Amino acid sequence: MSRDFAVIDTETNWKDEVMSIGVIISNTDNFKRIDSRYYILSQEASIGGMFSSTMYSTNHEIIEGVKSNIIDDLIYWLNSSHINDLFAYNAAFDKNHLPELCDFCWHDIMKVAAYKQYNKHIPNDTPCCKTGRMKRGYGVEPMLNILGVNNYCETHNAVLDARDELLIMEILDYDLDVYPIIKDKKDL
Repeated sequence: MSRDFAVIDTETNWKDEVMSIGVIISNTDNFKRIDSRYYILSQEASIGGMFSSTMYSTNHEIIEGVKSNIIDDLIYWLNSSHINDLFAYNAAFDKNHLPELCDFCWHDIMKVAAYKQYNKHIPNDTPCCKTGRMKRGYGVEPMLNILGVNNYCETHNAVLDARDELLIMEILDYDLDVYPIIKDKKDL
């Protein structure tokens, strides 16, 4: 049975605060976008960050405002879209930066994409740990190149990066349950 899910990505400012959030809702039937939102947190974005120059590099509609309103809108939208599962590449980073979304079930795309036992596209001569995880070069940009997306260059724009992370899931073509759940530190 198919179900809807969301892929989420964040970009942070120089103070390590979330300044933008990109979210793509998809369905397991075809891993294509059903809906999406792109948020810019005004105060946090005004501080600037490493990827501030790409924040407005999209044709996507931008919802801009103060953090509390943005988070309220995001949670309302996800709940009204019946989303329980959030997926992110290196999900612990995004989850730790968005504690307001702790009631959702977070899954890590990287913990499938970077492991030889799951990703048949990883070349045989790639150095891997005993666990099967690649030793290096498993960020979104090199991963999409491994997966055959030639000359891909990551934009570091949250909504475009969420789209690219969804593409990784589409190419890997695994059931959502294969992606490990990121537990809270208190649960460990």
